[in-house]
Amino acid sequence: MPTVHFRTAEGRTIDVPARPGRSLMRAAVDAGLDGIAADCGGCLTCATCHVIVDEGWFARLPPPAADEESMLEMTAAERQPTSRLSCQIVVDAALDGLVVTLPPTQY
Repeated sequence: MPTVHFRTAEGRTIDVPARPGRSLMRAAVDAGLDGIAADCGGCLTCATCHVIVDEGWFARLPPPAADEESMLEMTAAERQPTSRLSCQIVVDAALDGLVVTLPPTQY
């Protein structure tokens, strides 16, 4: 099972196993990770699962769709060049070791 490394805003790293075929948001929620609110449950109607993808990993992900781009304009924390919504990142074996940072707030 792939492991994703979530960095908190305080700099702590939390390793989370992520089931292939499920979203990164779902892996975080299932692990009880603080910092991912996921208010809409992955329906792409909020921006409370905002993550900042490590630069070394960003190009390995499919580009965000137009709907995700629109929602990224509504993040509570300032959007970064590598910001993504974790509900839109589907985990697969190629993402083993993915590093993302949680913003300081989702609200």
